[in-house]
Formats: sequence, structure tokens, C-alpha cells
Amino acid sequence: MSIMPDWLNPEILLSGLGPAVLGVLCLIIFAESSVFPVLPGDSLLFTAGLFVANGSIDLPLWLVCTCATAAALIGNVVGFGIGWKVGPALFKKNSKFFKQEYVDQTHAFLEKHGPKAVVLARFVPFVRTFITWIAGIGRMDPKKYFTYTVIGGILWAAGLIVLGSLLGTIPFIRDNVDAIFILIVLVSVLPIVFEYLKARREKKRTAGAPEIAPEPQQP
Repeated sequence: MSIMPDWLNPEILLSGLGPAVLGVLCLIIFAESSVFPVLPGDSLLFTAGLFVANGSIDLPLWLVCTCATAAALIGNVVGFGIGWKVGPALFKKNSKFFKQEYVDQTHAFLEKHGPKAVVLARFVPFVRTFITWIAGIGRMDPKKYFTYTVIGGILWAAGLIVLGSLLGTIPFIRDNVDAIFILIVLVSVLPIVFEYLKARREKKRTAGAPEIAPEPQQP
């Protein structure tokens, strides 16, 4: 039983569409990867793999994986472009909510944690949409961003479809897809939380360390 409303239920979204199912899948994955975070990307991909395995989607597994991955990557490129183009206009006035210092902090964060953040964000709802904008606004190096978004896109889109085709026919997994993906999200967030806590401890340690006065120079 799904805990999602019908309009977000992957089984309903992918049922009874015939050949159009691949287009619907790719459109939803593209939208979630670029501009619309309130979509069931994880469970949709997993369910697509399950439907390929049980014959509800009469398409080769490799084709579904390839198209979904391409949709995810194109979505990330569009999201990055939106952040890159819109960011300067938003922060130009340096208002209360859009300050240039936020851009500088974002840029510094992505330079330090960018590759890891881009890959892990793929498995976290909402974050996988916003990270594309943030990377563009923060002026993350495009070459680095696109390299790691390809890695993350393949692991996420193709990986979850293959996982669904392999495990989706197991009754317990099939009946608890939503709960399983909540667990996946929690596991995905843990490294980010650990990095945040580690950075806070280092900041406190640095702030609490006594300053060492310089030795007087000999005449």
C-alpha cells in the first residue's frame, strides 16, 4: 500500500499508458531534476524497473535505464543553467534574503564538498532539485559539476531501475516501497549530517583556541 496520494502514486502514474509510458517517466524525471521537486522520483524509478520485470512495461531494461538517465542529466543541466542565469539578478540588489555573501558561502561549500554533495543529493527528495540551482548560483566549476552529475545520474536513475527489476518482485519489498525509500533517504543524508557536525566542531575548536602572541624580534 502506498502512502502517497493517487496523483503521486508511481503505480498509477505508470499504469495503462502503453508505449507512452517511457515518455511520461522521462518527463517526470526531467521535471524533478530541474524545476519541480514535489515528484516521486525514487519510487517511480524503482516501480519502472518492477514493471519491466513483470512485463507491465513492454520495453527492454537497457532502453528504460538509458532514457531515464538521459532525462535526469538533461534536467540537471537545465537546473544548473537556471541558477547560473537567474542567480546574479537575484543577488544583485543584496536584499535581506538574497545577499552576495550567501553566494560566496555557497561557492566555498561546493568547492569543498561539491562532488560529494552533487552525487548524494540525487538520493534526497527536494535536495536533488535545489542542488542544481545552488550549484549554478554558487558558480561551481561547470566541468566538475557535469562530471559528478553524470555519475550521480547513472547511480540514481539506472541504478534504481535495475534495483527495481531485481528486487521488486519480492512481496515484502513490493508492498513497502515507500518505507524503503524513506530509509534510503535517511542513509543518504547521514554523510552530509556528519560533515556538518564535523565542520561545526572544527569551527568551535578554532574559535576557542587561544591566540599565540608573536615573539618579540631581537634588536
